[in-house]
Amino acid sequence: MTAKPYRPTVADVMTEDVLTVPEQTPFKDIVAAFADRAVSGAPVLDDAGHVVGIVTEADLLRKEEHKDAPEERHRLFEHRRDRLARQKARGDTAAELMTTPAVTVAPDTVIPAAARLMAEYGVKRLPVVDEAGRLVGIVSRADLLKMFLTPDERIRRKVIDEVVVKTLWEDPRKVAVDVRDGVVTLEGRIELKSLIPFAERLTLSVDGVVDVVSKLAYEHDDSVPAQDPLALQPIWRHR
Repeated sequence: MTAKPYRPTVADVMTEDVLTVPEQTPFKDIVAAFADRAVSGAPVLDDAGHVVGIVTEADLLRKEEHKDAPEERHRLFEHRRDRLARQKARGDTAAELMTTPAVTVAPDTVIPAAARLMAEYGVKRLPVVDEAGRLVGIVSRADLLKMFLTPDERIRRKVIDEVVVKTLWEDPRKVAVDVRDGVVTLEGRIELKSLIPFAERLTLSVDGVVDVVSKLAYEHDDSVPAQDPLALQPIWRHR
């Protein structure tokens, strides 16, 4: 079998023209930059160009949220999260307002892994960094969803070419591939039973596939070990 079909990565969907702010950027300049670029967040960079945090509209709004909050001298039972929010509300620069450390991702990270990372940390965007930690792009939830906009016919062609022909080495006339709204249905007969779950996984990895419905049958059940004819011969004891 040939190599597995190419799986889309963060590099395929990320935005390379990224708004960034230095650590010393004042509050009002950050607000103005967000408005000018119509964005809701930006990576914060140190003098060497490394990502040290990310500042978002939510971080900036804490200043307004805590503006009229009474200052108490003793906050014995204050939650750590609330204490950090209060500290951010008093911040005046990106370094003081940002969330740190930033959750980052490498350009070669596959789309599902990036989506899981966003869900795990509850973030809407991930700065994309190279091996040296320098910013090369940014990827948002909307960027990750772009792959599901692939037309059905293009998905069908990719499944036939990359999965059925190049990977499974099957005759495309033996396997029917139907795609409706990103859901791929596979129907037909392939050589080995063990290849059916393999075909399903490969199809699901194709760019734009939402789900896979398998109606595949098989010619040979290779899950049952073949019997050795000699093992069936009776064993005679010589007296």
